[in-house]
Amino acid sequence: MEFQEFTLDSLKMLIVVGAITLVGNKLGYGIGIAEAAPGMALIVVIGLVSLVLGRKLSVELPSFAYAMIIAFALALPFSPVQATVLSLTEKVNFLATTTPILAYAGLSIGLQTTRMKEVSWKLVLIAVFVFFGTFFGSAVIAQIVLTLQGTI
Repeated sequence: MEFQEFTLDSLKMLIVVGAITLVGNKLGYGIGIAEAAPGMALIVVIGLVSLVLGRKLSVELPSFAYAMIIAFALALPFSPVQATVLSLTEKVNFLATTTPILAYAGLSIGLQTTRMKEVSWKLVLIAVFVFFGTFFGSAVIAQIVLTLQGTI
């Protein structure tokens, strides 16, 4: 895929995700779309820049890492744009961003069902062990911490 085509496709995808996030932000948290749009636009720009950096730089970092570095640098206390960045992005609720991300993940998994059939029952078995291990491991840690604190 040509770089310009990649950038345009990425921008389209980020705009769709941003629009869905703004709707979720309005429906779930009552923050107006127009009120949160500037913060979402900033998040989309950071996302696009991080995707471009992930493609163009020779350092083998995922685009997500570049997004975190950019956002961190913009929000540092000594950053000259910190107050503006924080005032814009505080209107976009973090949980509103999970709806389009989870929908995208579900669609991408759903589109790979033939590939998952090749992996067979072993994947399901491993997933079950991972889920149970994570759940019971978290429960054991919570039990120990709450007992040590005297809460239970």
